[in-house]
Amino acid sequence: MSGLLEGRSALVTGAAQGIGLAIARTFIEHGASVTIADLDADRAAAAAASLGGGARGVGCDVTAEQQVADLVAGAAQAHRGLDVLVNNAGITRDASLRKMRLEDFRAVVDVHLQGTWLALRAASEVMREAKRGSIVNLSSMSGKVGNPGQTNYSAAKAGIVGMTKAAAKELAHHGVRVNAVQPGLIRTPMTEAMSAEAYAATEATIPMRRAGEPEEIANAVLFLASDLSSYVTGAVLEVSGGRGM
Repeated sequence: MSGLLEGRSALVTGAAQGIGLAIARTFIEHGASVTIADLDADRAAAAAASLGGGARGVGCDVTAEQQVADLVAGAAQAHRGLDVLVNNAGITRDASLRKMRLEDFRAVVDVHLQGTWLALRAASEVMREAKRGSIVNLSSMSGKVGNPGQTNYSAAKAGIVGMTKAAAKELAHHGVRVNAVQPGLIRTPMTEAMSAEAYAATEATIPMRRAGEPEEIANAVLFLASDLSSYVTGAVLEVSGGRGM
């Protein structure tokens, strides 16, 4: 099947690598024009160039209100509207409760929660006017089951679920759908930074006995972004190989 997003415009944050880049690539393969945003403008531009003419790369700090407003406005102007927003930008600052610094807690919460909220708020204004749109927020299984050493990340990712449901209720009558995806262990540069022991221990908890691939998250996001999910809003889709059931 192809063309699920034919003629539509999308914005994906944190998309210079990993899951975000896989989402952008999948969207382009299905006919969308995509704005790739990343904190590193050069990497965003390089990622866009690697995907061809349907992509543009922009630098953006998702915790900065004006930068996010400019990002959304620029994406809508470049592609004559905004049909899909994917809030994917994220960081980790893992440490035990005893060792985690306040700045590490705040940094993770700011990127995930404040960043998601700022983009959701700005994009929803554009979509409300058009009476249509799909917003997909990337949560994590860490936000459902919790991970030791990730009190900041788990809290932020759980918060995204609550934000998703609240926004879905606010925007449904405007024709705008808001859903979340909770990835499990996925092969990305972020998880590759884990120790071999920690990675193996996590993989052993997965009923399917393997990590997922970025493309498997991208396909789930594609479903939520497209009309295949036209009657789905406020949902949280776990893509985890069965982990956390």
